[in-house]
Amino acid sequence: MTELSGTRVLVTGANGFIGSHLTERLMDEGAQVTAFCEYNSQCSLGWLDELSPERSEYLDVKLGDIRDKRFVHETVSNVDVVFHLAALIAIPYSYQAPASFVETNINGTLNVLEAVRDTPHVRMINTSTSEVYGTPESVR
Repeated sequence: MTELSGTRVLVTGANGFIGSHLTERLMDEGAQVTAFCEYNSQCSLGWLDELSPERSEYLDVKLGDIRDKRFVHETVSNVDVVFHLAALIAIPYSYQAPASFVETNINGTLNVLEAVRDTPHVRMINTSTSEVYGTPESVR
């Protein structure tokens, strides 16, 4: 048995590259994983679509939007640990449509933080990506 066996874990942004690999690893470690994935009309789970049907049946998927405060709060209240990875990451596009990035990356994170604060037993781990730095002008 591992330390995570039976632990109820939520991964926001589980449909992304890092989130999907974290989700798989947590499942391997025996955690009961809920994957919070952004809803889309194709019901695609992004990188999690690659999971085998046998593994998928052990994954609780919540399709929604990190900007939906009520949905986030409801989802967080049923877990022990939150790994928060949900974010928009296309830096060039953020210059064209900055409000969508603020709504998702800032207000979405605030929704998760408030939900964790309001649920005393839940712990949170926030992650980031090199995308927050943008493209360097030069590499030394």
